[in-house]
Amino acid sequence: MQERNFQYITRSLSPQESRVVLTLVEQGQREIARPEIVQLLGISQKAADHVIHSLRRKGWLERASWGKYLLINPDQGPEALGESNLLALASRITKPYYIGFSTAAAYYGFTTQHRNVICLVTPKHLRNRKISDALVKIINPVKQKFFGFASVDVLGYEVVLSDREKTVIDCIDRPELAGGIGEAAYILGIASRRVDCRKLVDYLEKLGSCPLVRRFGWLLDHVKADIPTIERERLIQLAGDGRKTFFGPKKPLKDAIGNNDTWHLFVNITREELHGTAGLGRQRTLRKEK
Repeated sequence: MQERNFQYITRSLSPQESRVVLTLVEQGQREIARPEIVQLLGISQKAADHVIHSLRRKGWLERASWGKYLLINPDQGPEALGESNLLALASRITKPYYIGFSTAAAYYGFTTQHRNVICLVTPKHLRNRKISDALVKIINPVKQKFFGFASVDVLGYEVVLSDREKTVIDCIDRPELAGGIGEAAYILGIASRRVDCRKLVDYLEKLGSCPLVRRFGWLLDHVKADIPTIERERLIQLAGDGRKTFFGPKKPLKDAIGNNDTWHLFVNITREELHGTAGLGRQRTLRKEK
């Protein structure tokens, strides 16, 4: 942003408020802690709290965690408090972490459902919390599932998200965090042309769960994903040939799809729940070829 425009925007700020915002911008900082504001302005903690409160009210700062605040980028305007900024705020809650499941799926465009929940995956045992109007849901994975993530730039803020492949696998592993089995199938169908199939299978092999591989394999067939033969054969080997696995709620459903011998699976899901997802991966392939 040009300096003239930036100065115009900050005219509504007090001298102390302007000093905080200008210092952050000039130094290229995106976040600041309460003690830093005390030191910067040479004021008491109580006076610093008044400055922080005013900057939050005017839309320049947003609380990320206790005593820590993010600058809302002046290039976006002081009212840019959308979903992307919520991801940046959630990312400051704890480390290590990654943002995943339905939140990552929405970020990648695999789902059109935007929920007021941010799924934050971390080995740290914390309570859920609210950021603005969004609920940050803390998910504690077992150790072997905490992988497959990387930093991305979200409007100038570094945020750690699960990658495309891990996002899809996570959603099928725990569909309740993706909006249900039907939505997890939809996510797979939409994502099927934008993921690395070899990486998917490598991840599933690393996880070492036959039931998950079977559910994943069956859903790949259901959405008719275009997966290379060699990777499909690897999946079938990973699925094993032991007793059938149950896929769906524990209580048997009257109109369940039923047995599948390829994946050694009993699909306790109705076709109605999967409405609109059958052949979704193939449909996307045909549209791309036109």
